[in-house]
Amino acid sequence: MRKFRQIRAGFTVVELLIYMGLLSILIVVLSQMFVTALNVQLESQATSSVDQDSTYVIARLSYDMQRADQIDIPASLGATTSELQLTIDGVSSSYQLNNGNLAVTRSGQTTQLNGYDSQFSSLSFQRLGNVGGENTIQVTGTVVSRTQANTLNETKDIQVTIGLRENN
Repeated sequence: MRKFRQIRAGFTVVELLIYMGLLSILIVVLSQMFVTALNVQLESQATSSVDQDSTYVIARLSYDMQRADQIDIPASLGATTSELQLTIDGVSSSYQLNNGNLAVTRSGQTTQLNGYDSQFSSLSFQRLGNVGGENTIQVTGTVVSRTQANTLNETKDIQVTIGLRENN
């Protein structure tokens, strides 16, 4: 009588080690690609929020300055303040930083002008012009993202000079 050996299906230890090694390498490469893609997305989001907010704030201040009847604060030529107060259609509007956010207060209602993803680290208003000339305000500040990309915050310095409309 002949004895037959029974053949078992399975993997050897060497095959399992090779499989585990290749799988580990694949997981490491994929996780590094994921982390890189996430960092690029965060950097893009930070840059976008800073650009959008600085553009909006400049546009809003320009719009309001064009509608303003007079500049109340800063009161004198050459004065630099952290607050801008305008009279628009007989109503006072005040622009100032509140915990890093630029807020406008008009008729007792306060509205935040910058978005959630950014804040102002500095902001100042300087009254320019000459006696009897056109009233202008130079706005200087720095917008900083709240989203960190590669342990750095995106920043953008703004400086714009805006004049009141001419009264006809």
